Amino acid sequence: MADYITTFSKIHFTPLEPKKEEIIPEDIAHPLSMMTRANGHFPEFYSVGQHSLQCAKEAQARGYCDRLVLACLLHDGSEAYLSDITRPVKKNMPVYREIEKVLQDTIYEKFLGSVPTEDEMEKIRDVDDTCLYDEFYHFAGERLSMGPGKLHSIPDYRQRSFRDVEEEFLNMMKLYLDKLEC
Repeated sequence: MADYITTFSKIHFTPLEPKKEEIIPEDIAHPLSMMTRANGHFPEFYSVGQHSLQCAKEAQARGYCDRLVLACLLHDGSEAYLSDITRPVKKNMPVYREIEKVLQDTIYEKFLGSVPTEDEMEKIRDVDDTCLYDEFYHFAGERLSMGPGKLHSIPDYRQRSFRDVEEEFLNMMKLYLDKLEC
């Protein structure tokens, strides 16, 4: 078996040796719109794509710069090629975390021009954790042990079509890529 996956756009992509030129927005937006959060354990479908959009909207609401809004939108981009693994499992998989980091850094380099700084990563993690906490409280009635962050945006937890989420993701990505080029 080959060491590549065939992406939505029919690119033969090698996740263990990612090439920037083979990473395109459609191959991130499409699978993330179809991939479920919480490994499918929420009572309703809520996608990684919806979570990514919510993280970007939270970054906007916090007044973060365009680069950070785009970084928040893309923070789970590697999952489009690797899949989503729950945090309790992922923390015990050092090889997976390294593969994920290389791929995620390649995505950031492609679309942001560089990997976020440690200060930027702290803000991205805080947005991600705040959205995660609110998602679990909304869908499962569970208050995670990390405690709530202050949510500045109003989440949209409606069940949405895959296509609508994919289109919104692509539109937001284009908007912020255009802003970064200014």
